[in-house]
Amino acid sequence: MTGVETRSVARDSLFLLADIRVEQSAELHSVRVRNLSDGGMMGEGHMRIQRGHRVSVELRNIGAVGGTVAWVQDNRFGVAFDEEVDSQKARRPLQTAEDPAAAIVKPSWAHRAPPPPEPSQLRKI
Repeated sequence: MTGVETRSVARDSLFLLADIRVEQSAELHSVRVRNLSDGGMMGEGHMRIQRGHRVSVELRNIGAVGGTVAWVQDNRFGVAFDEEVDSQKARRPLQTAEDPAAAIVKPSWAHRAPPPPEPSQLRKI
């Protein structure tokens, strides 16, 4: 994407933590994701990073996403992803395979109070 194209992409402000690995480094850095779109993100963290660095970002519910650092200003930086992601997934609560509640689909009536008993089911006291 060119700079002109990326400015028209919808992005949402949020506060999300992600792990980022710069190029071939084995070191993971924890950064704050300040905004996220399907095509990239703005991160914030205290790490040495330069424009043009290749990175891998671990995003919640999405996984590892490759990209290139597009800009750096103070402790903030922009990453253009190699492939578009579904940025809405990262906003959802964390779901893991070990979390049995994540796999449960509750029926639509599960949040309502049960109906009152039929008159024939009532006992006289």
